[in-house]
This record gives sequence, C-alpha cells and structure tokens, in this order.
Amino acid sequence: MDAYLRRIGADRPQRADATALRDLQTRHLRTVPFENLSVHLGEDIVLAERSLVAKIVESGRGGFCYELNGAFAALLRELGFAVALLQARVYDDKGRLGIPYDHLALLVETVDGEGRDGGPWLVDVGFGDSFHHPLAFGDRDDQADPAGTFRIVAAEHGDLDLHRDGKPQYRIVAGRNELADFRAGAWWHRTSPDSPFTGSLVCSRLTDDGGRITLAGRKAVTTTASGERREEPLVDDAAVLAAYRDHFGLRLDRLPPDPRRTED
Repeated sequence: MDAYLRRIGADRPQRADATALRDLQTRHLRTVPFENLSVHLGEDIVLAERSLVAKIVESGRGGFCYELNGAFAALLRELGFAVALLQARVYDDKGRLGIPYDHLALLVETVDGEGRDGGPWLVDVGFGDSFHHPLAFGDRDDQADPAGTFRIVAAEHGDLDLHRDGKPQYRIVAGRNELADFRAGAWWHRTSPDSPFTGSLVCSRLTDDGGRITLAGRKAVTTTASGERREEPLVDDAAVLAAYRDHFGLRLDRLPPDPRRTED
C-alpha cells in the first residue's frame, strides 16, 4: 500500500478524515487512468483485491470501474476508512438504464462523524469524466464540484440517482455488495458487442488544472477546465506508444487493436 500511495503521489494520512479522502480521490484521478486496454489486449481481469492492486502498483496500469474502485477500496481500508461497494446502473444518452452491476462505486465513512462535513461520502475514481471530490451521500441538495453541479436524488425502491448539471449519470441500487458480485457485469463489459468497452478504446485521466487528457485513436486530446480543446496528431505506432507512456505512465510492449479503425 505504500507503493500504491507513491503511485498516486500521496503521503499516508495521519487520520482517515474527509480532508484526506478528498486529497486521495483527486490524486488518484490525476495519476491512474480510466482505461479499457485489457479488453482489447486479451488480458484477464480478475476481480480480487490483490490482483487489482497489483495491476495498478506493479504493472503501472489503470482500468475501468470494477478495477479502479475495487483497488481504491482496498487502499482506503488499509488507511482506516470504512468502505462499502455500491452497485450502480449507468444511464445512456437516451435516458435508459444499463445492466445490473453495470458500475461499481464506493460509500466511504470517515472518522469525522455524521453529517455533510463528516460523510458518509460517495467516492468514485472509475467513471471517467465525473465529480472530482467526494460527494456527501446523505445530502439531497446541489453540491458544487469542479466538474459541475451534482445532486443525489431519491428514486424508486430506495435507490438513488446521481445527477450532473441536471442530467442523470447513474442509479445507485440500494444494498451493499461484495467484489465477487460484480463478476457478471465485468464479464459482460469485456465480451458483449453491446458494451461500450468492446467497441472503443478508452484511456483518459484528470489533469492537474482540472481538465482531461484523452488518447483517442491516433490523437491525444487535451481539454481544459474551461472547455478549450487541443488535439495532437500521432503519426505512427511509436508515437502512440510514447503517448501512452508520457501522458498516462503506461509502458506497453504492443498497441491494443482499435476496433474503430479501418485499414485503407
């Protein structure tokens, strides 16, 4: 876990409080990329804490929600936080909910106590472009974040919807879960032609200034916090491999095939 902290550039906190949690989430988002390269490299994805932490720490990789939040949960527990795994279903662009166990998010309790300033907190380092700081899980008012205005809204059957700027992002299903419960969802996202991860390559992280750096095909796309966009064309495979290394710390020995790319 000390090596994990070094990977994200963090010191071991003295207390498992809200301030430390906010710092850890932000550092994780800035250093460990949201990526699905294993899907296209034919690598196995093992939902076990030891394997997930090893992928991030020893292999220097990122992952998608099950991997990133699964590993982050292990780190937080080691540091004294109480962590529960939340099942969520992601809304698509037509407002339809995804499959059960579509997404894994975290409910984290700190030593500060109850209430907005003491949590519990909704934490997520595995959704890509979303909230930068933990959200007060019991708060039903607007919560300001560098990524926008978020609100946790009551839904049917005791579930909760997470809204960003008035638009639902995902539904948190009531109940607590074990890591093994997400295996079917992870398998579906790795194999189904309807999964967003089988049809595209994803590699993205938060930048220090609150924007994002994303590798999209043969382009490195930088978006600032104010929305300005800059594209850097990558001329060949060597340039793409260098971009993975320089922007994301990923040292790959081969490129994953891009399912969207067609040869002339």
